Amino acid sequence: KVKTSWSQYFQQPFKICTYLVFISCFYIFNIFIFQKKKLLMEYISTRNNSDHFSFKNVFLKGLADDGGLFVPKSIKPFSKEELIKLSSLKYNELAAEIIFPFIGNFMTKKELSSLISKSYSHFRCEDVVKISDLGKFKILELFHGPTLAFKDIAMQLIGNFYQYHLESAEKKINIIVATSGDTGAAAIDALKGKSNLNVFVLHPHNKISPVQRRLMTIHEERNVFNIAIEGNFDDCQNLVKAMFNDQNFSNKINMSGVNSINWARIIAQAVYYFYAYFKTGNGQPLSFSVPTGNFGDIYAGYLAKKLGLPVDKLIVATNKNDILHRAISGGDYTQKKVEETNTPSMDIQIASNFERLLYDVKDCNSEFTKDVMSKIKNNEYKIDNNDLEKIKRNFISEMLDENETVEMIKDIHEKYRIVVDPHTAVGIGAAKKLELEKNCVVLSTAHPCKFPKAIEDAISKTEKLPESLRYVYDREEKFDVLSNDLEKVKNYVINSI
Repeated sequence: KVKTSWSQYFQQPFKICTYLVFISCFYIFNIFIFQKKKLLMEYISTRNNSDHFSFKNVFLKGLADDGGLFVPKSIKPFSKEELIKLSSLKYNELAAEIIFPFIGNFMTKKELSSLISKSYSHFRCEDVVKISDLGKFKILELFHGPTLAFKDIAMQLIGNFYQYHLESAEKKINIIVATSGDTGAAAIDALKGKSNLNVFVLHPHNKISPVQRRLMTIHEERNVFNIAIEGNFDDCQNLVKAMFNDQNFSNKINMSGVNSINWARIIAQAVYYFYAYFKTGNGQPLSFSVPTGNFGDIYAGYLAKKLGLPVDKLIVATNKNDILHRAISGGDYTQKKVEETNTPSMDIQIASNFERLLYDVKDCNSEFTKDVMSKIKNNEYKIDNNDLEKIKRNFISEMLDENETVEMIKDIHEKYRIVVDPHTAVGIGAAKKLELEKNCVVLSTAHPCKFPKAIEDAISKTEKLPESLRYVYDREEKFDVLSNDLEKVKNYVINSI
């Protein structure tokens, strides 16, 4: 019967050809799907790496349901040949090449390039950021966006990501974000007036500069809500995390977040490390000094290094709220009381993004990471010597107190006739203390006009806002003051949407 069956087929060449074409197409289709699946970036949680997520899930959720942070399952570094090709690109082109591998099938590369161009079209610097000389240092100016802080670089892009997604979304999104001063303004500027979303910003009442507050609170768009929490930034951050972790609440309001824990911000910020290296590097590895509180901006530098960028040391520069300096220099990761300083964006004792580094240090073991985070929550975690040694391969740290910061601003102004904001002064001072001035780029994270008191204390004058932003002094502010009470904040959100 088998022989008869085959002989019948051979008597009908058309049927045989049809059958072979069908089998070939099926085989090719499966190879294509398999290869495409391989190319898509998969993400896991630092506290449970058995579940996989797409970039869309990661972007919209911000924080994993288990309380962990999203990280790529694996990262493929650029080859030397690829880095050479990247080195000749303009900022927008470079951003597309670095970001696209991380976003999977969220959008096409052409669409991404279009959104990047749209996001940076109204920056005051032609190539988004600017590099200037300061003695032996190179200064990477990241404050040429609409709210005068580095947060604009990621946030403007994220705002357009949301708009892209909402064109086909069925539910309105409610974005809730905590800010130590700059993130809130950047988020509001990027999201104000956009349809199908609301943005709620929690800032510590009377603990940010007046300019920082006004850049958030003078907007009249109906989708913008400002909440001043009677507490510090860590209180604001804890409230946002608690709302994320309340699954009934977060699902009910379709909650999303744009704090520095959102992976989309990390990949957008990694771009300017590449740009700075290509513009200033002489083939030698560069060190970067980064004023940091929540460990997000410097983690972006760590990501750049994992992607193959020749980075020597990442300098963690802190103020006297120095949990990161204590952790990296000696393993002490216990929280102390937050103190108000002249660098308010770093008045933080809970560095959320540090969890991503700890996950790496624990050899990507989510169970170990989960245990560590439990100890941190109970304020009883000390980094062991083996883990500390791994951290010190990439990171080094230093701290400046308020007086040192003022003196640094004064010294820079006297020597170079340049005014830097207090956070940038901390970055410069940390590198000087560590004697890492050669081949070092300091990230200048904000315009000095945002911190008038610190500047006046240093040089007896203040820096003016750019002409395009002078209007913030004339408009009426709009914000509500709430106690540090989770239920009150949740009720405020529910009653506002």
